[in-house]
Amino acid sequence: MSELRGVLPITLTPFTDDGDVDEASIDTLVEDYLGAGAHGLTILGIMGEAAKLLDEERERVLRRYVQATAGRAPVVAGVSARATRMALDYARRAEDAGVAAVMLAPPDNTKNLDLVFEHFRRVAEAVSVPVVVQDEPVNTGVTMPAPFLVRLLDEIEGCRYLKLEETPTLPKITAVRKAVTSPVGIFGGLGGVYLYEELLRGADGIMTGFGFPQVLVGTYERFVAGQRAEAQEYFFRHLPLIRYEAQLGVGGVTIRKQVFARRGAISSPHARFPAPPVDDITLAELDDLIAAVGL
Repeated sequence: MSELRGVLPITLTPFTDDGDVDEASIDTLVEDYLGAGAHGLTILGIMGEAAKLLDEERERVLRRYVQATAGRAPVVAGVSARATRMALDYARRAEDAGVAAVMLAPPDNTKNLDLVFEHFRRVAEAVSVPVVVQDEPVNTGVTMPAPFLVRLLDEIEGCRYLKLEETPTLPKITAVRKAVTSPVGIFGGLGGVYLYEELLRGADGIMTGFGFPQVLVGTYERFVAGQRAEAQEYFFRHLPLIRYEAQLGVGGVTIRKQVFARRGAISSPHARFPAPPVDDITLAELDDLIAAVGL
């Protein structure tokens, strides 16, 4: 299987001020992410406003990201959808475009876990690239307990990675690691708030949309080099900014687009409606934190 590990940011989908997809800013975003040391890119996720894209726009974003990355790092494409038929189509298109893996969440509000299992099985068996199982109950409304995730990973050959975002993530990482028998890569998320502890628990990296991926890269690389004290100190130094950016409601794509636009990685901070606005006081607080941590 294609090996994924390290920091694979959930990338933005940039728009113009008028709300159209800005393909030129995809090119500059890729350079920003890779320049920060990202080990791969995860496109068309929640942070990428995938649910707000028309199918034609999804295809353009998918292919532009793969083209701009040009094989320098693996690209993972989100293919989540309410219907299995839709997810199958998204997954096949992503494989055709040349991605290294696809990321799939359960269909929204599907409480019957037998149906969820079958959803993952059908998609995984339809493509030759591995599937990242996305465990994100806040947006999907689906809770997948650790034993169920172990069953998915052990019984469906194509499900080779797991992105855990049900809090608390830490005991769930341990539970999956202890029980799973197949080789599996585990990634955290949640804005990076628990990255250091997730690595201690056996995570292989993180997929999240934090506006300063170099902080996550610096933490990860120190950790895997065996410099745990240095990794902890580096992570804790930047944690106030991670915490602030991860605020529900204020945080998320709106504030992160402001961060990327302010350093010139995208031409506009536009996020598609409905998205909460960011007021001037919040931006001033953000600027103060960025300066305080030395970024």
